[in-house]
Amino acid sequence: MTRATQRDHQAVSQFVERFGGILADTGVPRMPARILAALLTTDSGRLTAAEIADLLQISPAAVSGAVRYLTTVQIVSREREPGSRRDVYRMRDNVWYEATFRKDQMLAMVDEVLGEGVDALGAATEAGTRLDETREFFRFCHSELGSMLDRWRTHREKWLEQREA
Repeated sequence: MTRATQRDHQAVSQFVERFGGILADTGVPRMPARILAALLTTDSGRLTAAEIADLLQISPAAVSGAVRYLTTVQIVSREREPGSRRDVYRMRDNVWYEATFRKDQMLAMVDEVLGEGVDALGAATEAGTRLDETREFFRFCHSELGSMLDRWRTHREKWLEQREA
């Protein structure tokens, strides 16, 4: 008996629903959140559309729309199984780092636009001051996020070494 067959399928299903719900509460649309949670629970990190529909008890149309969202935001990739016409959806490697890196790039754009807003309103106005404080907050987050991503790369390397030992 392998570890995969020893899993309590009810517990895994409850985890998928609970984690999917938490992701939905953070802003990920509900169906993509459930599919993401389901993909995380597979050893291969890969599922076909039919497997997703069966696992989550959802319609093929729901799968289609949700995986379209997940591929658009680059969390999941669509692949073709060799010799098959079936699409397989898989978690991208290092997905959380990549998603956070994209947020880092977005923060640079937010800084630029907020600067334009401060200039348009005037830095000495109440609205200009409010926008400038907002800009400063996002600048702070941007500077911290870059160093956090660097620390994550170092931490991940050590963690991977420990897992292999």
